Parts: sequence; C-alpha cells; structure tokens
Amino acid sequence: MGPFAENLLKDKVVLITGGATGLGRAMGEMFLKLGANLAIASRREDVLKQAADEMSLDGNEVFYKSCDVRDPAQIHDMVEAVQQHFGRIDVLVNNAAGNFISPTGRLSARAVDAVLNIVLHGTFYTTLEVGKRWIEQGRGGTMLNIATTYASTGSAFVVPSAAAKAGVLALTRSLAVEWAQYGIRQVAIAPGPFPTEGAWSRLSPTPELEAKMINRIPLRRVGDKEELAHLAAYVISDYAGYINGEVITIDGGEWLQGAGQFNDLLEVTDEQWDRLAEMTRKGK
Repeated sequence: MGPFAENLLKDKVVLITGGATGLGRAMGEMFLKLGANLAIASRREDVLKQAADEMSLDGNEVFYKSCDVRDPAQIHDMVEAVQQHFGRIDVLVNNAAGNFISPTGRLSARAVDAVLNIVLHGTFYTTLEVGKRWIEQGRGGTMLNIATTYASTGSAFVVPSAAAKAGVLALTRSLAVEWAQYGIRQVAIAPGPFPTEGAWSRLSPTPELEAKMINRIPLRRVGDKEELAHLAAYVISDYAGYINGEVITIDGGEWLQGAGQFNDLLEVTDEQWDRLAEMTRKGK
C-alpha cells in the first residue's frame, strides 16, 4: 500500500513526454494508480503503443501520440491531439531527455546538439505550447520538469546535459514568477542515480563505474523508480499547491557528499585517524 489516497490525482489529465520508458513510465504508472488520466509521448510509436497497452488499468485507457520534442510542429500536433482526446490538460511533465558520458574535448557539434535539442529546446518548446494554451483558455495548471542534481553545480563528462539542465532549472524558476499570475505552477525534481534501461547503460556502462557511482552516495544505494514516482505524484497534486519554483533533490545525499571539501575523508580508516590525531596534537 502506498502513502497516498487512491484518488489523489482523480480526473487530472497528465501529459508526460518520454513517458513510455524509464522514469517517465514509472511516474505514469503511479499517476494512473492515483486516478489520473494519462497521455504519453515519445518518438517511437511502437514503443508507445506497447507501453500504453501494458499500462492501462481497469479500462482506464492511456492515450499516446508519437512526437519528437525537437520539432515544435510535432509538439503542436501532439498537444492538440491530447487536448482533443481529453478535453484539457492539467499537468505537463517534461521528462524527455538524452545523455551520455564523454570527455568534452571529444564531442562534435552534432553530439552537443543531440542533447541540447531534446533537453533544453524540447522542454522549452513543450512548455510554450502547453503554457500558451492555458493562458489563452484562462485556466491554470502544473508543470513538472525533470532536472538533475548537477544542473546547479555542473559536472565534468556530461557537459551538454549539465548546460541543458541548467537552462531547464532557469526556465522553471523564471516562469514560476512570470506565469503564477495565470495560475500556472512550476516545480522540478532533481534525481540522482536511478537505474533505467537504456540511460543507465550510457552513463554507467561498466561494473567498475557503477560501483564508483554508488560509493559517492551516502546511503550506499541507487534510487528506486517508485521513490521518484511518489515524489512526483505529490508535487503535481493539489496538496503541493503552494510549492512554486522549487527544485526538489532526490539523490540519497550524493551531491552533498561531493560538495563538501573534506567529504572524501570518509575513506580514512580508524587507524589512520588515530595517526592523524597524534600528528595534530603535535602540531605537525
């Protein structure tokens, strides 16, 4: 049994980009269980159809529409289709993303664009398409952007993603002020490591890299998709109606461990601490 009443999201129409796989699908499944009407979008229609068929609960149909978020025209058609099907959209979840690890000096312009066009441009285009409709219709809504912990700090070896997600973070905070007058609320979640098929293999392709990543997390484990889905369900619900412009981190303390100047001293043994204490007392 989950932490929420089964009708937490009753009758809310939620649109998730990148909703057929990974964290997008995990969130969608959670929203359905809590009474939402769901629309999912991504590039591959065959993957969308299979996901929609598998996700449907008790005759509650999952609407899907293929869309490349790099193309504003496709976004327009997708949002129009969702609105025609359900009559409205209450929540937009900007989840579509792309990322991979690489030394920045090895990146081509095309590789940079591959990430920026999906993460930054795609989020901006979809936000504009849905937001303009809400403003014209005189109705409010909630936008949830999936950011990342290094959107604020930056990170080596995923520089296009860091730059793009920093833009998403700025978009979230900027529109939280500008569009609040229209009843449009902005929130973001910054996940740490959450293993998902596809994305995980591009970011942690070897057991050694995976172990190194887990050792950076104070809780010494990666996140479970359901943990993120529960958080997402709360922040898009009416109970979170006063949260606007906030970015909520869910990473087991990873970024805090990396931020502290002396945090690597966790690796010092008791015997080494004893020797260090003796040297400190002697003023060496």
